Amino acid sequence: MARKTSTLTVVRTERIAPHMVRVVLGDPGFDTFEPSEFSDSYVKIEFGTGEDTVLRTYTVRAVDPAAREIAIDFVVHGDEGVAGPWAASVQPGATVTVRGPGGAYAPRPDADWHLIAGDESALPAISTAVAALAPDAVAKVFVEVADADDEIELPAGAGVDVTWIHRGAPSDSAGDDIAGVNAPLVSAVRAMPWLPGDVHVFIHGEAEAVMHGLRPYVRKERGVPAASASISGYWRRGRTEEGFRVWKSELAAAEATAN
Repeated sequence: MARKTSTLTVVRTERIAPHMVRVVLGDPGFDTFEPSEFSDSYVKIEFGTGEDTVLRTYTVRAVDPAAREIAIDFVVHGDEGVAGPWAASVQPGATVTVRGPGGAYAPRPDADWHLIAGDESALPAISTAVAALAPDAVAKVFVEVADADDEIELPAGAGVDVTWIHRGAPSDSAGDDIAGVNAPLVSAVRAMPWLPGDVHVFIHGEAEAVMHGLRPYVRKERGVPAASASISGYWRRGRTEEGFRVWKSELAAAEATAN
């Protein structure tokens, strides 16, 4: 079934970190947007027109019904890509069409503890997940960014331990020695002392790091069942979103055959 579309207006933009821009969308058009109950709520944003339209997927960072505003955070690396340059240059009054939102994850209140991890592409979803945790929740949170300047404040409670990991380079220029299965995020999560009890896992980010570096560790070595683990790639080095979707389909098909 086709996702519902909403045409929203850019209200303002804000550079919240050297490599991240927040675009706030609102009226006219807010009434047609139906917020999702999930903390990984995402929309597909249309760029271009007609046959030249391309879609890019982004997490909804926040919805403010009182202000009638929706915030979406974009990772920006200069002129690279489609969505980043748009977010860095768009002016108030511009309109944009979004499809959705969709989503599937929200931190379970009955879990004994939570493991939440990802790179800057997952930071909006991580921020929303941390904010949705119960006041007494126990969580281990790992976020990989370029350096300390890219850290943002997370609304973490007393039982939430946040570890910022600095790879030493922007994600678009990281070498093989600090990317993919060699990403610092992978080694940081694997080195974490595993807590006892029922864990709910959310790990998203660069596909090779997440799917090859961390998913086998969580699912096989730690024995976390699929129902308790939201683990997926948001992007893959060297691929457009269209190419990434093809890669994900091929990976899913290969895994289905292996099983």
